[in-house]
Amino acid sequence: MSANALSELELVRAALSGDERAFDTLVRTHADAVYGHALRFFGDQATAEDATQEVFIKVFRSLATFDGRSAFSTWLFRVTRNVCLDLARAGKHRPIPTDLTQIDPPSVRDFADDVVMARTVQSAVRALPPEERDALGAVSLFGMSYEDAAAAFTVPIGTVKSRVFRARRTLAQLLDPTEGGA
Repeated sequence: MSANALSELELVRAALSGDERAFDTLVRTHADAVYGHALRFFGDQATAEDATQEVFIKVFRSLATFDGRSAFSTWLFRVTRNVCLDLARAGKHRPIPTDLTQIDPPSVRDFADDVVMARTVQSAVRALPPEERDALGAVSLFGMSYEDAAAAFTVPIGTVKSRVFRARRTLAQLLDPTEGGA
């Protein structure tokens, strides 16, 4: 059976027994989500790359602590979030503060504005309160169910749903000022 056909739990077990290809498959499968979360957290590509590397170093060192009671992506999300918070607390990297009043959505949406829109979206996501940004990232980037996200944050499922709803509503208002009666 190829490494791609293995379940995540089987990949974890194989990686723990020394199979480098299994660990590489886990990294390749989840690298975009980890990087995306770090980029939204820090707002800087170089810092997000550093954080992503730190996450996978930590995952490699602590993979034996994954007990399989939750999805691997849930465990990985917690590791990612904690690494980002640790890096910010240590002062090595700081999230880029964003003032909501400085977010200017493009006035005309066409293919030429893709780069501007991507930066605007990133700024808008960074402007969200941390608990809303984390909930949205867990559900959207990591593909976690509301139940898994609730377990990861140790909050009720309704709390995760309301945080994701508020985050999406805020993003819609920031990115389309004609939405919501503006």
